[in-house]
Amino acid sequence: MEITLYCLAVVAAALITGLLGRFMVPFLHKIKFGQTIREVGPSWHKNKQGTPTMGGLMFIIGGLASAFVCIAFLWMHGGAETQLMLVRIIAGALMAVGFGLVGFMDDYISIKKHRNLGLTEIQKLVLQFIIAAAYLVSVSMAGGTTETVLPFIGTVDLGVFYYFIAAVLIVGMVNAVNFTDGLDGLNSSVTLVVCLTFSVIAMMLSMRGLSILAAAMVGALIGFLFWNANPAKVFMGDTGSLFLGGIVCALAFGINMPVLLLLVGIIYIVEILSVVLQVSYFKLTHGKRIFKMAPIHHHFEMCGWRENKVCFVFSGVTLISGILAVLLVRFGV
Repeated sequence: MEITLYCLAVVAAALITGLLGRFMVPFLHKIKFGQTIREVGPSWHKNKQGTPTMGGLMFIIGGLASAFVCIAFLWMHGGAETQLMLVRIIAGALMAVGFGLVGFMDDYISIKKHRNLGLTEIQKLVLQFIIAAAYLVSVSMAGGTTETVLPFIGTVDLGVFYYFIAAVLIVGMVNAVNFTDGLDGLNSSVTLVVCLTFSVIAMMLSMRGLSILAAAMVGALIGFLFWNANPAKVFMGDTGSLFLGGIVCALAFGINMPVLLLLVGIIYIVEILSVVLQVSYFKLTHGKRIFKMAPIHHHFEMCGWRENKVCFVFSGVTLISGILAVLLVRFGV
């Protein structure tokens, strides 16, 4: 039955998300919720001006609806898990929705003011840390500890430092996922592979509900790629990218191995590091650059790579790191 539910979660999420596009894309066009393209971006991105954004609402609705229907069915038929795991799943989903709401506010302000920037960086960081803290507190109140699992090492208790490290890791990773959104289908395809990896790992660890949540997000992103693959008919916006960052973190913390984010999320980390390095080097050298453009996906664009090639290579790297993570859990836990 479990395999059937996994498949159902994927198919249902893909269908719901794909069908939502038939209504949401024209609606976003009608209300003129179009993307404002940055002046400093690649010149050929100007033809994307006005493409509907906030499309992330499609996979948020499709993914979560499919996930919780399948999880509820699992629990009603004897597949109930511990109360702590239930909280990890629900609180994780709510955390992702919270980040999505921050992205929604950012997108809405950007659209209404006809600029690429919405909320200030400080405003976003304060809201993101509040959301991360709320998630960590809820899990702690349900019986979660300050212990985490490290492959080949075992369970390590970080004490009070766990909460500080976890909050910084969550907020950092959420913003790293956000930086990965910049090309048609890039964030969708990379995160699809990340969610697939965590679904397999959760299944290996007999965390059925969490595995179904990850599987549903795989399906939702497949459905979204129908609209988001190059040439994109809709963008996910910060609404979608911040939500995906929250889901990725919820899955990693759900299996109690957030350290895997450093491996499975290697593309996200490279993306945000490329921005940090570019800005730092630019300031230190008074105008010199390491990359032709940051985040690094734009550097490869400037080197002549087509958007589809960047998506294929970045997703391929994520797949390799995902396989390594699965092997690490299989033989190291």
